[in-house]
Amino acid sequence: MKLLAVDLQKQLINESLYQNKLLIQRVQELILFVRNCSVEVLYVRHDDGAGTGLTKGEDGFEIDPNFQPAENEKIFDKTVNSAFHNTGLLEYLRREQENEVMIVGLQTDYCIDATIKSGFEYGFHMIVPDGTNSTVDNPYLTGKQSYEYYNQYIWNDRFASCVPFEAAKQMILEASALSRSSQQCAKK
Repeated sequence: MKLLAVDLQKQLINESLYQNKLLIQRVQELILFVRNCSVEVLYVRHDDGAGTGLTKGEDGFEIDPNFQPAENEKIFDKTVNSAFHNTGLLEYLRREQENEVMIVGLQTDYCIDATIKSGFEYGFHMIVPDGTNSTVDNPYLTGKQSYEYYNQYIWNDRFASCVPFEAAKQMILEASALSRSSQQCAKK
């Protein structure tokens, strides 16, 4: 299993996100938990092009300080919604012979949705822990409505396993059961 942290960038982490504080708390907790369990965290950043603030070299493009990658963790950059499209992520996961991807990040109705569906199409078991993705209001749906629509209706039992937060941690424990650090992980 790998933890895929998508678009947790400075420009995107703000108060307008649905359940912003819960998102930050749960993603921070999950990142620490998987690191303690020797499960790899993979980061994805979105480059929206010049003048958007989400451009390589701009401060808003960088990963938010709440979720800083460790020195050895990989970062993949993308220019479209799917983290699998021309980023090297797909090839990396295949080289690692990985078939389970737990996904967290932003935004529910854009890059998380596209990445979950792409991952499913490529044969990965996509896992979505409760409260670890979010979005903002749009002209059609509130952030809450978008979150509930995708997590409870579109993805679950179709493209992904949407699981309670504690169940996600249990899945991580099970995935790292053969690892020497799994006992340390269980104590956290």
